Amino acid sequence: MVDETFDDARVITSSDSAQSTQAEINEQMAGITRDYEAAGAEETQPRIDYAPYRSSILRHPTKAPRPVDPESIELWSPAFGQRDVHTLESDLTIQHKGEPLGERIILRGKIVDGDGRPVAGQLLEIWQANSAGRYVHKRDQHPAPLDPNFTGVGRAITGADGSYEFTTIKPGPYPWKNHFNAWRPAHIHFSLFGTQFTQRMITQMYFPGDPLFALDPIYQAIVDPAARQRLVATYDHDITSHEWATGYSFDLVLTGTHRTPFETDTTAGQSPEGAH
Repeated sequence: MVDETFDDARVITSSDSAQSTQAEINEQMAGITRDYEAAGAEETQPRIDYAPYRSSILRHPTKAPRPVDPESIELWSPAFGQRDVHTLESDLTIQHKGEPLGERIILRGKIVDGDGRPVAGQLLEIWQANSAGRYVHKRDQHPAPLDPNFTGVGRAITGADGSYEFTTIKPGPYPWKNHFNAWRPAHIHFSLFGTQFTQRMITQMYFPGDPLFALDPIYQAIVDPAARQRLVATYDHDITSHEWATGYSFDLVLTGTHRTPFETDTTAGQSPEGAH
């Protein structure tokens, strides 16, 4: 299971990491949006360099790729663990003795290709902050409480129809050091493995109606509004469980014109925590 439960941009110490104001960041993002609209070309994936996202220059390779032996890479890649993926690992609310605090939610969706065909047997991992916006990580020291009954990581295997389901707690927003008074919208990280560990794609799922969308340079680094919207889950009352949990649907499309934006396109195999 992934142990990448923290967003390392919180500890960036560059000279402008917390000096720019939100108003300055907003102005930069608005300028990029105007230029994008004027250009008339569609961009559906995150930009590699997005100036309002201060550390974006550090989140992708700067040198030409080199051919490597795939078998050698496998020796240094993550491992599934000491046992098979159990169905209970998809429920993040039962991993400890007590129940975690916060709004219990059910996430349900499908992974499909560009033609709508299901992707079966896909290893899907998620990780997230708790309901107070805090990760279980020694470098996350902002003054929000830890939840002793919530670790924030889970995994599942897609079914024959490409479907998956997680039960978890809705994460809270949290501060990060991109600029002064910077806050990330509530989100859950998704990691998708292919047929081998070198085939990995990373993305984030957001919640509808978040007021921080317009202020967040990571979300806005996908400059096309329709592509950004594909990262927002949909509240689904049919998934909502009576007196138990609210429900959200979130499908992932691997290829084609309606492809889900993936951070792997910009990080090129680096740690998914290059995206927050």
